[in-house]
Amino acid sequence: MPFAPSSMHVESPAFTPNGAIPKRHSAEGDDVSPALSWKDAPAGTQGFAVICHDPDAPLVKDGSYGYVHWLLYNLPSDVTSLEEGTKLGTAGVNDGGANGYGGPMPPQGHGPHQYYFWVLALDTLTELPEGLTQPELLNKLEPHILGMSRLVGTYRRD
Repeated sequence: MPFAPSSMHVESPAFTPNGAIPKRHSAEGDDVSPALSWKDAPAGTQGFAVICHDPDAPLVKDGSYGYVHWLLYNLPSDVTSLEEGTKLGTAGVNDGGANGYGGPMPPQGHGPHQYYFWVLALDTLTELPEGLTQPELLNKLEPHILGMSRLVGTYRRD
């Protein structure tokens, strides 16, 4: 993924930056996506996409490390927040093989993992099909990324 920093700010009422993600949002709990909101998108933003990725996962897939937990795209520029368990946007396929959100569940005894909730600001409103993988999605989005920001949370299974 290209790096396009911006002044955009991402937050969640479910957890603080670098704080623990509640069990409710994990695969051990209700496996429901956390609420997110963002502000200060770059000028010219026409759409958004959200990616949740665990770079600490020992999985190697498509030549990259980590585990994709959520791909959400086709979000128009007037959407600057997502409710818990949102039905907005179009879901891509996570590394568990399902469309939509798949919450944290690092390997037993693996220690805490970090979960990066990226929000990408785009210069266009996308109309991409459901079920894209992360490489497919990024291939379509990279030419349109104006800026990005992230919220990092942690989760640990004992």
